Amino acid sequence: MRRRLFALTAPLTALLLLSACSGGSSDGGAADEGPRPGEKVELNFWSWAPEMDKTVEAWNSTHPDIQVTVNKQDGGDTAVTKLLTAIKAGSGAPDLMQAEYQAIPTMVGAGALADIKGNLSGEAQGHFGDGVWNAVTLGSDAVYAVPQDSAPLMFYYRSDVFEKLKIDVPTTWDEYAEAARRIHADDPKTFLGTFSANDAGLFAGLTQQNGASWWGIDGDSWSVAIDADPAKKVAQYWGDLVQEGVIDNTPMYTPAWNSALNKGTQVGWVSAVWAPGVLAGNAADTEGKWKVAPVPQWTEGANVTGAWGGSATAVTSQSKNKAAAAQFAEWLNTSADGVKALATVSNVYPADTQNSAAALSEPPAFFKDQKDFYDIAASVAGGIAPFTYGPNTNVAYSAFNDAFGKAAQGKKSADFLSALTTMQATTVDDLKSAGFNVK
Repeated sequence: MRRRLFALTAPLTALLLLSACSGGSSDGGAADEGPRPGEKVELNFWSWAPEMDKTVEAWNSTHPDIQVTVNKQDGGDTAVTKLLTAIKAGSGAPDLMQAEYQAIPTMVGAGALADIKGNLSGEAQGHFGDGVWNAVTLGSDAVYAVPQDSAPLMFYYRSDVFEKLKIDVPTTWDEYAEAARRIHADDPKTFLGTFSANDAGLFAGLTQQNGASWWGIDGDSWSVAIDADPAKKVAQYWGDLVQEGVIDNTPMYTPAWNSALNKGTQVGWVSAVWAPGVLAGNAADTEGKWKVAPVPQWTEGANVTGAWGGSATAVTSQSKNKAAAAQFAEWLNTSADGVKALATVSNVYPADTQNSAAALSEPPAFFKDQKDFYDIAASVAGGIAPFTYGPNTNVAYSAFNDAFGKAAQGKKSADFLSALTTMQATTVDDLKSAGFNVK
């Protein structure tokens, strides 16, 4: 399950100047001529999405001249490293690559992705929200991928517990804190949520909702603002709740956390749109007791969220059939048939805003009684705030795990702010040692 941040914004020219890798990208977006009539084209697609080979069958059955073969890959840093190694070697790269949004700047800077703007129809951009589209353009006129799936943050809660204690579903973070206090006071073994220090993506999404942007471009330099005020406010908020003892500090995806979900001692989860699958696997005994709502807001009445995951379909710079590859990428992520297959076969939440409603007419099985599940998801997805990633996201995430792991265990709010300072220093030092200009 991909649970990482997306929604990047960064000027292309600055990105290429600042990249520690060389090589540039493609031909500036000029349209590829594509295959001649009757010419057979075979494309190789690296993807980790479930059952992507079956999703692609819908394309292959109707496009005999352009056949796509899916090569199953591990996601995350492993996939990026494998692609960059192939690009550097000059051979072995696929035609298409499922690319996590936060990895796109690194791959563009390394010259690994093609600018496919000239090979897309003029209708492609209209299928996506501005924040998601910026994730594949890096704020420039180039287009380096077609958005595939998005993962807006939402609030999952045990409706039976809220009804029993007569607690309204929180719409603000102040109300969330009060709900956490009431639930814990009723049963000291029960928590509304946990602060987890084993996945920086969620924390990044929470700061994103409050207006944080951890990286930025300043002239010919990178800027780093991990410990700026928006993130400090979020760290202080969760640190205070952990210190107060009304929020747990158990890391997610551990046996203890899984058990707490199923036993009912964890009765809420700020997560992304893909959470129903996790709940079905880890809390099967609680089926029918959960509901979803928009994530609580910092400003009452607002509709802003962060994200925790998402990826796009990119065409690599070494593909010999860029036009055909771009045609497939657009079909997969914007056509009614492609989007339906993504949703119903590969079980991802499509980034497409025009066809996803029809493809997702029924709620996830775990939420079968909440018929408006995907209506809520669609309304939330439109409020994803912009967020800029840098070329060393993995370093910042690793620093989060170390620094916030200690802070969460110590249960002192001041340590949460110190952890941000550590993340900032570690990220800046790494950029400088890698040869980037840093302001």
